[in-house]
Amino acid sequence: MSTRIPVDRAQAASDDLQRRLEMSTAEIGLAVRTTNCLEEKGVFTVNDLLHCSPEDLLSISNFGEKTLEEVYKALEGVGFYRPGRNQRAAEAPLARRAK
Repeated sequence: MSTRIPVDRAQAASDDLQRRLEMSTAEIGLAVRTTNCLEEKGVFTVNDLLHCSPEDLLSISNFGEKTLEEVYKALEGVGFYRPGRNQRAAEAPLARRAK
């Protein structure tokens, strides 16, 4: 008879968070041009990206409001939401479009 060792949920959640933070900017679905802009500024991972303010990003050459919105959408896709915006708020426009 085999014995199963229970996985600690907190550890699993921590591992998942660490995995998502270590994802490269290319892995989260950004356009190649956007990824190149970020890499020129030294932003290579989701963790790096989360430490940038909107002003930091907008100061990058060829990086405007549309690109910033693309970054926000990609971050939401991997579970990171803007302050004051949660998963339900992010999904609300999609629900309205579906009607």
